[in-house]
Amino acid sequence: RISEALALTGGDLSGQPETLTITGKGRKQRLVPLLPCVLVAVETYRTACPYPINSDNALFLGVRGRPLNAGMAQRIMRRLRFELDLPDSVTPHALRHSFATHLLSRGGDLRMIQELLGHSSLSTTQRYTEVDDTQLKLVYQAAHPRAKE
Repeated sequence: RISEALALTGGDLSGQPETLTITGKGRKQRLVPLLPCVLVAVETYRTACPYPINSDNALFLGVRGRPLNAGMAQRIMRRLRFELDLPDSVTPHALRHSFATHLLSRGGDLRMIQELLGHSSLSTTQRYTEVDDTQLKLVYQAAHPRAKE
């Protein structure tokens, strides 16, 4: 969620190695693993940022050193879409949906995806995931002990 990203602080990166602490709806916290390329990108950003990023202040700052707001994040996303010639459908929410769908299509457990997304209800997670019949059959054949008999 964009609100979760904008609420991140420098301290949210200093917990367990290669993880990020996200505070979601209802102030619930969850740990999310970070890919090495994301860790590099965040460190590059922190180094380039002209303002100090400590454990108490926002991780993402605007040009005046104040926390980035949702409107500015949306403008940045629009500019990046234009520069990269991406369709208007590429939004933070679409990226979140895509993340969940890709995890599921690669055999990810729906319950684990629920945790990663911070959903309190499994039915919410199910709405994010479009199960395709081919993938469903592959997962069934790989996971069920008698599928190959």
